[in-house]
Amino acid sequence: MHNPGRRPFLIIIIMILLFTGCMTYYQKTQKFQDYIQTGEMEKAEKLLADDKKAATGKNRFLYFVNKGWINWIRDQNSESNTYFQDADIYIEDFHKQAGYEALSLITNPSVKPYQPEDFEKVFVNYFKALNYLALGQHDDALVECRRINIKLNELNDQYKDHKNRYQNDAFAHLIMGLIYEAGNDWNNAFIAYRNAYDVYKDSYAKNFNLQAPEQLKMDILRTAYLTGFHEEVRHYEKEFGIDYKYEKHDGGTLVFLWQNGFGPVKSEWSINFTKVDGEGGWITFVNDDMGLSFPFFIGDESDEKKSAFASLSFLRVAFPKYLERRPLYQDANLKIGTETYDLEPAENVNAIAFKTLHDRMLREMANSLLRLATKKAMEKVTRDQNEDIGAALGIVNALTEKADTRNWQTLPFEVSYQKIYLPAGQHNVELHVSGQRESRIHNFTFDIRKGKTEFYTFQSIESLPPAESN
Repeated sequence: MHNPGRRPFLIIIIMILLFTGCMTYYQKTQKFQDYIQTGEMEKAEKLLADDKKAATGKNRFLYFVNKGWINWIRDQNSESNTYFQDADIYIEDFHKQAGYEALSLITNPSVKPYQPEDFEKVFVNYFKALNYLALGQHDDALVECRRINIKLNELNDQYKDHKNRYQNDAFAHLIMGLIYEAGNDWNNAFIAYRNAYDVYKDSYAKNFNLQAPEQLKMDILRTAYLTGFHEEVRHYEKEFGIDYKYEKHDGGTLVFLWQNGFGPVKSEWSINFTKVDGEGGWITFVNDDMGLSFPFFIGDESDEKKSAFASLSFLRVAFPKYLERRPLYQDANLKIGTETYDLEPAENVNAIAFKTLHDRMLREMANSLLRLATKKAMEKVTRDQNEDIGAALGIVNALTEKADTRNWQTLPFEVSYQKIYLPAGQHNVELHVSGQRESRIHNFTFDIRKGKTEFYTFQSIESLPPAESN
């Protein structure tokens, strides 16, 4: 016998099946990640190319940055920047779409076009700068470094009270300093190095457990000396505990960047909130363990909306969390002849990812609660009209309470660097990487030219599987 009440329910089920899934984004893209981990970049690129809808679908930002990264690691720098430019344009043009917002209210945020995390937006410009450096276009690389901090200022202006620990990027300032110094612009190099040091000291040490590299301190002293800022030289000698002696170098410079492993991937966790009824049409959802409290106005006693919320006692809210991918190697140094140079950590992408997601969670928790409470209220109204459909909708709501687990998964775990002055000519360089399980040596040859700076970036792809961080 035909039951017209089943039709809207079936429509809802079809929408849910179309727009949601049980697997995380990492699990859905496992084959791509496997190709990356085994160094099969051509297969990884083909996998991306075979996804015909990726460049225009809701995950197109991730498509652009993955294509850009694949081309970058294959030294196809111009092609790489074409895709990173597409990603940059996507960031600039991103805006909320009402249809997706409405649909996400009754399903989950993963139905919307992906909005990158703040640090992901910044690393688009970082990779563009790396490509420009590889192409010898230092001025263009500087532009991208400047855009990083402009972008961060714009992002932080969007947040009330600037409640975001990733407000400035020390590594971007450091790279700017290296590029300015490569062009013998000692004054701007000093300013950039000083800015980098200030961010390391005031923000990175506290928030990301990362101190200013020793090489940066020497570069501050060197560029201050060459600029004639003798008072600044004395100030930083005292601050660093260094008795600086200027040494003139007649050869060239090697700047070696080491990108180690890969950043975290997103999974899911949930938080339980208890509803506390208030007066004057207010209710509050609280979680005592985490010290969280979110009040909502739902109307007066006669309001239908208040009636719909009346049956709620607690809510479980799903939210993304990161799973760490520890690099196989923890330390690295360069050996050139009889000399050894340690590579110093300069950017901890893993720590930045965890902190920024935590900050965003606190900012967006109220929206997540409102989304789930609305779903529950709809369930109550439907149950009053049809008990069976209401019960089924309750099951659907439980199944679709999913977090958005998409993220850019080819970012490095961390970036280390070293700057070395060398005589002009060819130099054989050994990169020694080591960890608890194994060590490895990579060999390079660099043609160092007098008065010039050679920038080189190496990526170690070896990482452990995703796991809960300690």
